[in-house]
Amino acid sequence: MGCGNIGDVTEEKRSRNCVCDVVRAIKDIQDQATNDECPQCPTNCFLEPLGGLVSPAARRQADTRVFMLLTKDGDPFKAFFRDNDRHDCDCISVFFRVEDIFDGCCATLRVLEPLDRERHEVDLLNECGTKIDLRKLCKVRNFRSTGSCVTVDLDCFCAIECIADVFLGVCD
Repeated sequence: MGCGNIGDVTEEKRSRNCVCDVVRAIKDIQDQATNDECPQCPTNCFLEPLGGLVSPAARRQADTRVFMLLTKDGDPFKAFFRDNDRHDCDCISVFFRVEDIFDGCCATLRVLEPLDRERHEVDLLNECGTKIDLRKLCKVRNFRSTGSCVTVDLDCFCAIECIADVFLGVCD
């Protein structure tokens, strides 16, 4: 079961895309940022209010639920962003913030720059600069908003992973 199939045996498709539903829920949660009680699972993408992901007891101000999308091959979806630092080539990210959902299951996503614990840029590419080095994802602890957005069809993705609730100052 997965990626739109009801079961492994049939080719019948679901009527809705779960990735689309999750991104729509994240957008709603970011928009309302209420003080409701948190559910039991601390890493659930549907967790409300914003700021409670990972550590609901230590909830802090947040305006963004950072997430990754996985393609039907299981690879992280990546997008380019404009890097103002001219000394390197770390202009690819797999981390996003939902900005808008429209036409059923299309979304505008803001590309987030990955940063380490000390807020230094994390270059996610391998040594050849051709593929995402999955080991480098473990170094990412913080994020910076970029001015780059990408419009996607959420039906093209198989999974979504919520990473953290953070304050980026983009909701003003």
